[in-house]
Amino acid sequence: MPDLLAALEQLQTKQSNATLELATGSSINQPSDNPAGAAQIIKINDLSSEVDSFQRSIGSISGQFSTADSTLSSVVTALQRALSLGVEGANGTLSDADRQAIAVELTGIQSQLLSLANTSYQGQYIFSGTATTAKPFVVDPTQPSGIHYVGNTGTNSVTIGSGYQLQVNLPGSQIFNGTGGDMFLAMNDLITSLKSDTGIGAAVTELGNAFSYVTGQRVFYGNALNQTQSQQTYLSTQTLSLSQQLNTIGGANIAEVASQFVTDQAAQTATLEAIGKTSQASLFDYLK
Repeated sequence: MPDLLAALEQLQTKQSNATLELATGSSINQPSDNPAGAAQIIKINDLSSEVDSFQRSIGSISGQFSTADSTLSSVVTALQRALSLGVEGANGTLSDADRQAIAVELTGIQSQLLSLANTSYQGQYIFSGTATTAKPFVVDPTQPSGIHYVGNTGTNSVTIGSGYQLQVNLPGSQIFNGTGGDMFLAMNDLITSLKSDTGIGAAVTELGNAFSYVTGQRVFYGNALNQTQSQQTYLSTQTLSLSQQLNTIGGANIAEVASQFVTDQAAQTATLEAIGKTSQASLFDYLK
């Protein structure tokens, strides 16, 4: 009888463990199951958490990069149109009325550029340095360009890998107000020159320099997008590798565990029946 009870207890323990393995898909559900394997799993899970954190960081900045790059693409397109109008305005055969009409269109482009420079993403102005809660560019007639930058020159960085930090922004003063490439000053000078019919050629050249400068600044966001995409691919590969390692170390063989569960269940039933018969026999012996 004691042997049967011990066997029953052992079968119940095996079934309990099998049930847990089937539910979790893991053969290591507590350190005692496999101390060395459990220690490895802890390390792998820590690495997985770190990778997940890096992926969340990339997700949080990718939209900002895309918005900034798209915005600068629109800026470049607007400047191209402004340059085309400037060249047209430099034609000495145009009438004053024609030049004034061009100046009006350029004023509209100037307003468009101001709006683009004040682009926000998820409530944060992306070209204001680290002062992201206020519009970075405001109209200011006292400035030669007619526009004043009220952001700062700060930059932010985000960790997207082990020891891998990525700068996520450029201040608007660097993008749009560079020395020899001040977009707003060049636009204002071209409008003024068309209205006064003086120095139009020089103003077109100035705007061309600003166009080249802003186009060069756009490269930052293109490179940042490429880096985040490459890092995202790497992290996805790392996530898959860590998952495979976890499965190798502690993954349960579901088919084998299920089969053994059925076998143990049958053995448990048989043991219970044997215990029942033994109990009856003992009772009869007592009655005698």
